[in-house]
Amino acid sequence: MSSDSSAVVAEGLGKCYQLRPAGSGGWRYRSIREDLSKRFRTLRPSPATAKQEFWALRDVSFEIHRGERVGIIGRNGAGKSTLLKILSRITVPTQGRAEVRGRVGSLLEVGAGFHPELTGRDNIFLSGAVYGMRRSEIIRKIDDIVEFSGVERFLNTPVKRYSSGMYLRLAFAVAAHLDSDILLVDEVLAVGDAEFQRKCLGQMAAGEDGRTTLFISHSMPAVLRLCSRVILLDAGRVVSDGPPHEVIRRYLDSGSGSAAHREWMTPENAPGDGVARLKSVRVLGPSGEVSAEIEVSRPFVVEIQYWHLTNDPARCPCAGLIFTNDDGVRLFVTVDFSNQEWWKTPRRRGTIRALCRIPPNLLAEGQIFLTAAVSSYEPPEIHAYEADVVAFQAVDRSTGEGVRGKFANDWPGVVRPMLQWDVESSPSIAQERNLPIAIPFGTDLATETGNHG
Repeated sequence: MSSDSSAVVAEGLGKCYQLRPAGSGGWRYRSIREDLSKRFRTLRPSPATAKQEFWALRDVSFEIHRGERVGIIGRNGAGKSTLLKILSRITVPTQGRAEVRGRVGSLLEVGAGFHPELTGRDNIFLSGAVYGMRRSEIIRKIDDIVEFSGVERFLNTPVKRYSSGMYLRLAFAVAAHLDSDILLVDEVLAVGDAEFQRKCLGQMAAGEDGRTTLFISHSMPAVLRLCSRVILLDAGRVVSDGPPHEVIRRYLDSGSGSAAHREWMTPENAPGDGVARLKSVRVLGPSGEVSAEIEVSRPFVVEIQYWHLTNDPARCPCAGLIFTNDDGVRLFVTVDFSNQEWWKTPRRRGTIRALCRIPPNLLAEGQIFLTAAVSSYEPPEIHAYEADVVAFQAVDRSTGEGVRGKFANDWPGVVRPMLQWDVESSPSIAQERNLPIAIPFGTDLATETGNHG
């Protein structure tokens, strides 16, 4: 299966875990009496104590060539992190084999090698040593690491005094500057602000040196921007492997029949906490139908339904949406407390339906991903959050009704609002200024008017 150009080869990989029911004991301290009584029990395990098998991965096979940037996507529990742990040799497979050719850099648990009592500078050397970097190599790269992390002012401060964002930025900077042939990245781009995330993507995308990257993420725009190929896992198996747009469309379509519709049947399986849980998110066209294609010159609606699970008067959950394009650019954020009447309305336990009405001539063409959230603001707390929960394709067919009119060429910009223009045409204005009423292109204005001053 493998070739000379292969960087990673997986053949029939499987990983099985033994699950122990609650109360069965597991690895805990037991008294002598418990051990003796266990010896006299029947050798046949009871249903309450029998082990259960869980296959996190099953029959996974693929080949990745040197220099490829491959995204690994799938729902929670699909086996993505287990796969990267096998490839990084943190855990061994139950069956099959994995061959990794070259030096591996793993960004699976960023900051795992940091010591809170040491300074940022000391932790750079400590973490670098954990990754296998020589001291001379760390000294050569420390200026680049510090500049990339943006924590120059606090380099000699113990990291226990860092904010979580500073801590993770420094840890990522160390790992990202490791001279590795293969980089395994597990959802670490949740660290830092948007500018730092762009720097991370730029660092990971620098594949001209032939470095191979395997990237796990729930951010579909990041996967589209970074990866040339995507592997979709579901229940531990490979269900799709191919071009990013095709595989991501299949991923978004799975579970609801449409990329523009996502629904959870019960609160227990839905994202959220004890205050609120998402129930459904839908993109609705002008006629009220679920639509994965939206004409930018027409209005449409995004519907969020969520379960409000408490009658606590101190909780006032509100729904919100984040619009992001396929380049990873955050277009805008909107929250339902813009409706002042709703903001003043006491919340009651039950199902809440919020409709966000998007006006015509606002978005530009392209794939748009929506992140849905339910949050309280007094006190501030996020109850439910689902990144890239639905997506739709914004299209502009140049019918003359939209911003571009009948202009069919490329129209730049991440949004395309139709703004009001007041335009006047008056011959008297030109005559008062001693200017020609119409000036042909290429005409020398000073020569035409006789005004050389």
